Amino acid sequence: MAEKNSGTPVYGIAVAAQLSGVPEASLRLFEAKGLLAPSRSEGGTRRYSDDDIERLRRVTDLRDEGVNIAGIRRVLDLQDENAGLRDELAEGRANRSGARADRD
Repeated sequence: MAEKNSGTPVYGIAVAAQLSGVPEASLRLFEAKGLLAPSRSEGGTRRYSDDDIERLRRVTDLRDEGVNIAGIRRVLDLQDENAGLRDELAEGRANRSGARADRD
């Protein structure tokens, strides 16, 4: 059996709402405000991945802390940028380590 990728869109909006404890209307609002970007099926149905559900949890945590929609979007953008930079740094370190091993 193939391993499930956390980015694979598998959940419909009703299941995503149930998993996250967030009403479907809020999921639609968060998407409209650019906080979530679920995939779409060929028929246009929203499909959420485990990554989307995790992002939704980050959104609701920030909302519960009193952060407004614009602030949430900015925090998420910065968190995503930070994660990307960390990945690049780790990749660069791995490449340097591999180059040292080849030299030795």
